[in-house]
Amino acid sequence: MDHPNSPEITTAFDDFMKAFDSFKQANDERLTQLETRMGADVVTEDKVNRINDAIDQQKRQLDHLILKAQRPSLGGDRLPTSQQLEHKAAFETYLRSGDEQAMRALEGKAMSVGSDADGGYLVPEELSNEIGRRLTALSPIRSLATVRRVSGSVFKKPFAETGPAVGWVGETDARPETDSPTLAELSFPAMELYAMPAATTALLEDAAVDLESWIAEEVEAAFAEQEGTAFVDGNGNNKPSGFLRASTVIEANWSWGKLGFVPTGASGAFDATNGADVLVDVIYALKAGYRQNAHFVMNRKTQAALRKLKDNDGNYLWQAPASADAKAVLMGFAVVEAEDMPDMSNNSLSIAFGDFRRGYLVVDRTGVNVLRDPYTNKPYVMFYTTKRVGGGIQDYDAIKLIKFGES
Repeated sequence: MDHPNSPEITTAFDDFMKAFDSFKQANDERLTQLETRMGADVVTEDKVNRINDAIDQQKRQLDHLILKAQRPSLGGDRLPTSQQLEHKAAFETYLRSGDEQAMRALEGKAMSVGSDADGGYLVPEELSNEIGRRLTALSPIRSLATVRRVSGSVFKKPFAETGPAVGWVGETDARPETDSPTLAELSFPAMELYAMPAATTALLEDAAVDLESWIAEEVEAAFAEQEGTAFVDGNGNNKPSGFLRASTVIEANWSWGKLGFVPTGASGAFDATNGADVLVDVIYALKAGYRQNAHFVMNRKTQAALRKLKDNDGNYLWQAPASADAKAVLMGFAVVEAEDMPDMSNNSLSIAFGDFRRGYLVVDRTGVNVLRDPYTNKPYVMFYTTKRVGGGIQDYDAIKLIKFGES
């Protein structure tokens, strides 16, 4: 595995920082023109936008290299048990030839290792855990949220709508009985997520190919893309409930069951005079206990617009990451890129800010299932790979939104 400070990554990070320095110089020129003329020169505007696009391209390349460097090989440092070795060998035989005999024998020994009700077989635990680790690296909301592994199809979480009554009493005073809290229940069903990588016969017959790693690499991007979209904007119909699908209300009128938002004061844009004010407002709309682990979440286009903003002292609000494997910083808080966040438009909720570990829950049902299908798309062998995932808001006070509108 490459180190985050490998020559290739160091070069990519240096290129990214050079692009950001060029952007600041060009944008400073644009801002000077705005102050001294009726508007910025067209050539300067075009230069700023081109460099801004170049920064995004450099960041994509850097993110790809970091992800590749952080991807561990299957196996880890621990020696596998005899049962794990037996399962691994039986599973590889099933993948390569479709021979189910060894997997069926394991099914008879232990119900935790065997077939799924829909057909196919559970992958070895090592592979299942590795897919989970890779998804955490690829899926931005998963990387921030609380993740619970469950064995059932639904995870239910009770919460108190009203806490118990409390108060001060003297040492010898009678203790009045406190009121019982009003309890409600949040339900997080795990829905089926699938991918169907295809292999040729030559690939399956090549003993040098690690089929477990191949499956993990083939499904990780598909799983991450689908669940990433669902965690942000999923409608809850056979998929997780995205946090942007929650009811919203202006922060001054916030109540449980809704996400509070702060408007920018301008339609589809930051306020032209005090663009940074909305960032300050949304930061302090979040309670102090949540701010300690808070992140900004937005897509690249919104970040590009934020890079142009300065504070009253002329300092850029958006700061480049301090190292190759670090995150960019906005107003002192890390920025996480989620491409499923909407672009800035009239009344769009394009920026989220909050403690997503407390605010959003991802539910993973234990196990990843693979069904070998050599018939549907001959001469290719399809591997119908499924896992069950759920998600939804668990604390409506932990996430705030910025609305690009006048109110």
